[in-house]
Amino acid sequence: MFKLATHRVLNYAKSMPILPASKIAWKNTFRKIAYEAIPSRRYADSAVVLVMGIYESCRQLGVDFKEVELGNWLMFQQSEKEYPPRNITLKSVDEVWVTVFSYNGDSKRIKLRVTTSGTYRRLLEAILKEKQAYNPRIHIKSWNIREGKLHVKGELQIAIPLDFYYKHTTKYKRNHGRLYAGVDVNTDRINLAIVDGKGELRDTYTFWFREVTARGFPRRKARTIIGMKVHEMLKYAYHHGVKTVFLENPEMLGRLRLLWVRNGRRLSKNYNWKVATFRSTVIEMIAMKAPLYAIKIGYVNPKGTTHSKEHDEIMSKYRLDRHTTSAHLIVLKGLSHELT
Repeated sequence: MFKLATHRVLNYAKSMPILPASKIAWKNTFRKIAYEAIPSRRYADSAVVLVMGIYESCRQLGVDFKEVELGNWLMFQQSEKEYPPRNITLKSVDEVWVTVFSYNGDSKRIKLRVTTSGTYRRLLEAILKEKQAYNPRIHIKSWNIREGKLHVKGELQIAIPLDFYYKHTTKYKRNHGRLYAGVDVNTDRINLAIVDGKGELRDTYTFWFREVTARGFPRRKARTIIGMKVHEMLKYAYHHGVKTVFLENPEMLGRLRLLWVRNGRRLSKNYNWKVATFRSTVIEMIAMKAPLYAIKIGYVNPKGTTHSKEHDEIMSKYRLDRHTTSAHLIVLKGLSHELT
């Protein structure tokens, strides 16, 4: 029913010549349309916010919003952060209660079992103990009927403030390092170059994840593997005295990506995701995880860090591969800005 509500809002939004400019205006305009499909204000507002997000993405990428279609998905969520959420309520680290509706509009609460461990289990415990407001959603992956009963399998996804996440997951609270590092992200590796305050190269290391580039490799599994490599890289940097890591500015990468997409430069079906979107995603992942290791993040303009005379000179001088050389140039660029 949540999916039906989202389809209705999307179709209605496509028919409008002018769309609202704010989230509040979107809710006021489309809430009734969504509520007719699913009689819950929180679910209805979530469907509206979901379509608004699609519209904003289309505007940024220069894609025709009226040509967009929803994929084969099934999920339901809440539009606001609160404690406890009324429709998808975490009762314990092992159980969540969900409000569902029948096609005649009747509602009931069902109990779902939650399985988690490690850091995520500790985060759930902290949410309950400290009564932290959160925004939940459930993504249903599969379902079947056994002995006349419906069985579903999916994921409970909970959005919490980043400060709360850092508070309960920080691995190192202090960093006494004096070195700097540059990171170059590619589709099969992360290259790290470490220098001192004078810019002298101290160390380099490459963190590989070649397996994720295989055709048909699951993206969720790829994200898990890359996340492990990001932690491995940050841990390596911390124990080698790095206090600041410099990355390519994701905003600049985003602008280059938009120009690239609009110019139609597509070398293969998945090239856009693997080269453009992929790099920005990994850079954002590094930036989000770095505070867990008490490492500061700095950004540099990616222009000139791959194809330039200076790049060729450094590659020849230190006998580095081109990706490690890019990481070296990134940290030198960041260090020059920090010193000035």
